[in-house]
Amino acid sequence: MIWNKVKFLSNRMLVISILLLPLSVQGKIYVDGHQAGSQYLAYPVNDSNAPQLSAAPAGYVPFHIEHYGRHGSRWRLKMKDYTEPVELLQKAQKDGKLTPRGETLLEQLTIIADDANNRTGELTPLGHRQHREIAARMARNFPEIFNNSTLLDAKSTVVIRCILSMANEMAEFQKLFPGMKINMDASYTTQKTLAYNSTDTVAKKISRGAKHHVEDYAASLPKPEAFFEKLFTDRQYVADSIGEQKIFDAIFDVAVNMQSHDDYPEIFDVFTAEELNNEWLARNADWYISAGNTPLTNNRVPYNQRVLLKNIIESADTAMNSPHISANLRFGHESILLPLSVLMELGNSAYETTDLTTLADNWRNYEIFPMGSNIQMIFYRPKKAKKLSEDDVLVKVLLNEAEVSLPGEPTVGNYYSWKNLKEYYLNKLDDFSVKFAE
Repeated sequence: MIWNKVKFLSNRMLVISILLLPLSVQGKIYVDGHQAGSQYLAYPVNDSNAPQLSAAPAGYVPFHIEHYGRHGSRWRLKMKDYTEPVELLQKAQKDGKLTPRGETLLEQLTIIADDANNRTGELTPLGHRQHREIAARMARNFPEIFNNSTLLDAKSTVVIRCILSMANEMAEFQKLFPGMKINMDASYTTQKTLAYNSTDTVAKKISRGAKHHVEDYAASLPKPEAFFEKLFTDRQYVADSIGEQKIFDAIFDVAVNMQSHDDYPEIFDVFTAEELNNEWLARNADWYISAGNTPLTNNRVPYNQRVLLKNIIESADTAMNSPHISANLRFGHESILLPLSVLMELGNSAYETTDLTTLADNWRNYEIFPMGSNIQMIFYRPKKAKKLSEDDVLVKVLLNEAEVSLPGEPTVGNYYSWKNLKEYYLNKLDDFSVKFAE
C-alpha cells in the first residue's frame, strides 16, 4: 500500500480537533471516531494500558482457564463494502458534483478498494499482532497456568480469520513454552457450540420483529449535514441521484474499519463529532436489540448462547477432575461473544431497559466486543488442598482483560464461589427451558 499515490491534504486531516469539538445542543458525545465503529473498534488494550489485576486471595492459586475470544482486526466482509462508495463518488465526480475534499476522498477509497481485492474478511497484520500480545499477557498474568507442563486445548470456528487468530495465540504460547502440550481444532463438529447464531431460531425472529424500535429511535436522531457540504457541491443532487443515507453509510463503514490497518490514514475529518456520535447511537441500539437483555425482545436473545455457556461449565468441571494444569480456549465472533457476555451477566452487559434514548448512558457495545475481544474465566483452588472439591474453587472473570462483576455476591473482591456461580447459571438455563420451551 503506497500512500504517496495520493497527495493527502494534512490540513484536512485534523482528526483530533474534529473529535474534540464542543458539544452541540443535540446532547452528549459518547464516542470518538474509533469507538463509533462499534464492533470495528481495534482492540484497545496493550502492554502500556493493560488493567491491573488483583492478587489471588490468600492461600489460593490459579489452575485453569475457560475462554472465548473474538478474532482480531480484519478487512470488511464483502468487496461491495469497498467498491460501492467508490462507485457512488465516481458518479458524482462524473457529474461535476465533488468538492476538493470529495475528490481526495475518492482517491483514498479507490486505493483501499484496490488493496481489499481478494482480502475481504481476512485478518489484517494488526489482527495477528493483537492475538500474540493477548497470549503473552495471559502468560504473564497467570504463570501458574501457562508453563511447559500445561495442557492447552484450543478450538475455532471454521472461518479463516478465527483460525488464524487461534494460530497466532498458540504460536505465541509455543514460543514462550516449547514444552507446552497444545491441541488445536477447527471443524464443523464444534461449530454449533462456538458459533450458534442461526437466523432460524425463535430468538432471532423475535429480534427482527423488534427492529422497528431501532428504526424509530434512529429516525429521531439529527441527520448529517456537514458531511454532505464537505464532499459535494450540490446537496439536492445527492438526494436525487445517489441517496443520502446510502452514501453516508458506505463511507462511514469504510472509515471506522480503517483502524484495522497499520498504514491507512484516518478519514474521520469528513464527519463532525456529532455525526459520528449519532450514527453510533443508532448502531448501539441495533446491537442491543440483536443481543441485549431487554423486554423489547422478551429478554430472550442472549439465550441464543446457552449451548456455549453449558459447554464452558462442563469443560470447567472436567478440568477440576484432572490432575493437570489446563486451559480451554475458544475462538469465534462478536455476534457470539456479545450475547454470551450478556447471558453471563458480566459487569453491566446485562443492563435491562426499554428506553433506547437513554441506553448509551448505561450500555455501550464497543466496551464489550471490539476486535480481539475476549472473556477469560480464571479458576482458583487452595494451595494446600490434597483433594479438590467444588466447594473450594473460586473464579474471577476478565472481560477484555479487566476484572468484572458476576451475578451473586463475591467471596472476596471479584472472586466468586464457583459452586454458587455454576448453580446460578444452571438454574438460569433450566428456567429458560421451562419458560421458553420450543
